[in-house]
Amino acid sequence: MTMVLLIQALDCLIVGSDEVFNCIQKNPNVGYSLELFGKDNNAKRLISYAASFGNTTLDKLQAYAKDREISTYLKRFDAISVRDSNSGEIVKKLTGKEPIYNLDPVLTYDYMNECDEVPQFSIEEKYLILYAYPGRISDEEAKWISIYAKEKGLKIYTIGGIQKYADRFIDCSPFEVLAYFKNASEVITDTFHGSIFSIITHRPFVTLVRQSIGTSYGNEEKLMDLLRCLQLESQATYDIKESRKILNTTIDYYKTDELITNYRDVAVSYLKNNLNTIKKENR
Repeated sequence: MTMVLLIQALDCLIVGSDEVFNCIQKNPNVGYSLELFGKDNNAKRLISYAASFGNTTLDKLQAYAKDREISTYLKRFDAISVRDSNSGEIVKKLTGKEPIYNLDPVLTYDYMNECDEVPQFSIEEKYLILYAYPGRISDEEAKWISIYAKEKGLKIYTIGGIQKYADRFIDCSPFEVLAYFKNASEVITDTFHGSIFSIITHRPFVTLVRQSIGTSYGNEEKLMDLLRCLQLESQATYDIKESRKILNTTIDYYKTDELITNYRDVAVSYLKNNLNTIKKENR
């Protein structure tokens, strides 16, 4: 994540999306960055869009005595949009205001039907995509996936990180990622956006959920909220061995698409209302 000192005079500054509010973490490349809470900005209007605290919780903010400072900055926002219930609860507790809940931008925009940048290609061999960051798939999980893929006659393609037992690592552009997902027979992922890519390309998928234990970097808060929001909790598991059963079930993507369409309307309304407010103030 690149940090930029936000001192330009702007009509509106939108913070987000992704884990822009995840401030209690051990990653030295991110750390405690108040600029992501609007510090030193020079905008007439400050809003967030689908912002997330990730695995930063209210308890963690209080434990590190940062809750009051974060509260001060959050109260300066003209409107706050979050993408998960953990983030929403923090905002409510620290500001007394109910935030707007919006989907991640990758779901908000209809890439598969409205974007002409996604290439069209087909691959003769059948493959399973393993989409995870390097080091997060354990040896036991990698071995299970290898055995499972061979049983199904699938090659293992990895995107996002090199994994053990994989047949091929795909180094490609963001739009090509969607093309590879679209052509995949199945997907196993432990990431937020890996789940989203599977959903928008209508793939059979399973999401491995990681718990936040001690200093470990978990994704349970945001991932489970995403899947509940789209009524896809059945695609999540904490145990790789449950993946076979999950991948053999059929997902009702017609129902999922209806939910996404409704959330897209909410997102467009939120952004339009805030941008129209700026126009009115400038008259």
